[in-house]
Amino acid sequence: MNSATPLSSSTQIKNLVSIPPPRRHRYSLNFHHSSAASWVQPIVDDVRHRGDAAVKDYTSRFDKVELDKIVENVDDLPDPELDAAVREAFDVAYNNIYAFHAAQKSTEKSVENMKGVRCKRVARSIASVGLYVPGGTAVLPSTALMLSVPAQIAGCKTVVLATPPTQDGGICKEVLYCAKKAGVTHILKAGGAQAISAMAWGTASCPKVEKIFGPGNQYVTAAKMILQNSEAMVSIDMPAGPSEVLVIADKHANPVYVAADLLSQAEHGPDSQVVLVIVGDGVDLRAIEEELEKQCQSLPRGEYASKALSHSFTVIARDMVEAVSFSNLYAPEHLIINVEDAEKWESFVENAGPWTPESVGDYASGTNHVLPTYGYARMYGGVSLDYFLKYMTVQSLTEEGLRTLGPYVATMAEVEGLDAHKRAVTLRLKDIEK
Repeated sequence: MNSATPLSSSTQIKNLVSIPPPRRHRYSLNFHHSSAASWVQPIVDDVRHRGDAAVKDYTSRFDKVELDKIVENVDDLPDPELDAAVREAFDVAYNNIYAFHAAQKSTEKSVENMKGVRCKRVARSIASVGLYVPGGTAVLPSTALMLSVPAQIAGCKTVVLATPPTQDGGICKEVLYCAKKAGVTHILKAGGAQAISAMAWGTASCPKVEKIFGPGNQYVTAAKMILQNSEAMVSIDMPAGPSEVLVIADKHANPVYVAADLLSQAEHGPDSQVVLVIVGDGVDLRAIEEELEKQCQSLPRGEYASKALSHSFTVIARDMVEAVSFSNLYAPEHLIINVEDAEKWESFVENAGPWTPESVGDYASGTNHVLPTYGYARMYGGVSLDYFLKYMTVQSLTEEGLRTLGPYVATMAEVEGLDAHKRAVTLRLKDIEK
């Protein structure tokens, strides 16, 4: 199915609903057998045993930066100086992201199932969280906002943001601005598997966290998945690896917009995946391909985009039902539906219509851009406020409630042969009768 040149050979898909999900490119996320896992496991183990020293060594090796100190307390750092226009852009994004995630707060649920028997659900924040902000070939302060704002709203007490250091051993000023604005408590100047490991195990200077969030390359994602199944006692948000976009376009779609949307993800890096699904007759595929080549050549990161396009592909669908069926099987990180009457397909839409570029959601509309990749969208949703919360259930019974419900519970416990369970009820019922 992969094309030999950027999106230049098309594949006719038939009996689409019955076929298995298409196979991604060579950057496998099958971590139990992948080269990524075998590469990452020694780093995970080393950081567990050597802590800060190991992180410094890997930072020197991979980032070519020598650090005396790997963790900074955010309150001790001066406010960074930003151009007014840059500051305003991040302030607008912060406000929109805050508004959308604050709206996700749920009220306490309380139900009296029987008279005197009340059950309720209450939310509690996860006390300590680790936020991974990539910084390899591009700095991503937008990711700092996407992760730290919901942590701030949830009320997480310890918030560690990990990001690779600048060449002088400092912190990207835009990332620092977003971190300070959104209540981050610590910044770990490290990237890759070593940063994930430091937050998972904890080191002399890096607080141990209980849940790790954020996107990354195949090695970052491998580290997250390895550590969630280790003795580190840490959970993760989702497998969020190299970026993906799937664009569904019909004959009404503007080739310029389609090409721009495809390239917006391809430029993330050579391991990104972009897929074009053209619907029905009349789509000018040649015009889209020409726009891709033209726009790619003018991009500062065109080399990365070109490599990503080289292992991406085009699919031809008979109609929108077939196109959406393919999308559901593929389960892309980002789905853009650029067709006439796109709103009809809203239940499947990430971004819809010619005036909604995926970039807007990536930065400032308010939705979160930390999303599952490699087909995990079939069982994971994107980061939301709920990811930073845990829910406890509480039951409370009055005397009347226990008198009514208790005998049924005693009977069920007797059936299961759990006498202590039964006695916890019957002893109380005897005292009530007295």
